[in-house]
Amino acid sequence: MPDVMRADLWHSMAGAAGLINADGTIGETIYGQMTALAANTGAVNLGQGAPGTDAPAELINAAADAMREGFNQYAPGQGFPALLEAVAQQRSQDFGHEVSPQHVLYTCGATEGLTAAILALLPQGGTVLAFEPFYDSYPAAIAAAGGSLVTVPILPTTEGGFAPDWASFDEAVTAPGCLPSIILINTPHNPTGFMFSAQDLARIGDAAVAADAWVLTDEVYEQLILDGTPHVAPAVAIDDSARVVTVSSAGKSWNTTGWKIGWVIAEPEVREAIQTVKQFLTFTASGPLQVGLARTLSGASTFVAENRSSLQQRADVLVPACRAVPGAIASTPAAGYFTVVDFSALTDLDAFELNDLLARRYSIVGIPVPALCRAGSPAHTAYRSSIRYSFCKSAADVARGAQLFDELAAELTQDPDALRRQT
Repeated sequence: MPDVMRADLWHSMAGAAGLINADGTIGETIYGQMTALAANTGAVNLGQGAPGTDAPAELINAAADAMREGFNQYAPGQGFPALLEAVAQQRSQDFGHEVSPQHVLYTCGATEGLTAAILALLPQGGTVLAFEPFYDSYPAAIAAAGGSLVTVPILPTTEGGFAPDWASFDEAVTAPGCLPSIILINTPHNPTGFMFSAQDLARIGDAAVAADAWVLTDEVYEQLILDGTPHVAPAVAIDDSARVVTVSSAGKSWNTTGWKIGWVIAEPEVREAIQTVKQFLTFTASGPLQVGLARTLSGASTFVAENRSSLQQRADVLVPACRAVPGAIASTPAAGYFTVVDFSALTDLDAFELNDLLARRYSIVGIPVPALCRAGSPAHTAYRSSIRYSFCKSAADVARGAQLFDELAAELTQDPDALRRQT
């Protein structure tokens, strides 16, 4: 048969996403690897950010009604008008982001929205500046577009939170001959939960104007703020909002990650350019699910608020148990699904080795944070011994994880060098 490497774009995308093994074979994503590790060891899986609780019955019923009403064929390429209207209304009501349905494009999840936007807006050889750690689809999409990735770290602070390295940002957005064509913002940020403030976003907007760059946002955790601080939409905080392309989805807020309902919001001519790319990826999908979500978004549902409250309750179970481990530093999640636990005071193992040890010896699996960083970067170094744990899992799984951390804490209280001896 023809050589599969004759056209090597797929291999470049895999390499950019860190999927090429030492022997040259293509491996699973870190999420797939950790799910397999949990299954093979019988460990509780606090890795992938997939909800362990179900979507609300009202949403499922609305989608089922749409199926019975016949919304089962191709949806319009831009998305069902009811969904476009509902998303526009939600953006105005929740974030003060005033857009019309003509600004909105349905996408098959936020991942497709981000990929289609990068393919549409990144010039060949252009640069995307993203904050690190990052979602692993970013570098793959950038590689597909023929571009390069530059990163700015979001690092732990002495106050126990996280903050971007703004000196690195200023250097990256003014580098001669390498100005970014796109600045990509994930807010609230995965995995740290850091939320960019209005002042942060204005600073990024000014840099984008100076570099003549697009601002592309990933806001999938926008509804899941746990500390009461309001989410600031970059398209609202940045003066030149026409250069902002917003991406979000229903998956995280409504516990429907398998439905793959996302959206891009941009000026109509920019939305049309992204839609031109998107229509040759999936064309469209999830017709009755789009309609069901539109009806639920437009109604008086209280589910998202209840979901936030439930997530906070589960975080209140898991995070104290992580902090009970002597020497471990667990972050306070301001938003999203995760706490980041730094084990560097306990062991010389890196996060991958430690995660494997904790799975096999203590039945706990998370996501090594360096897997979400570029090898050798400042972020990769800073998070060398840090693991991301998810509290979006079922209450039973979170309680089991907390129990296992308590058992680990008790063992280390009796024998502080237990982990270090296993290095």
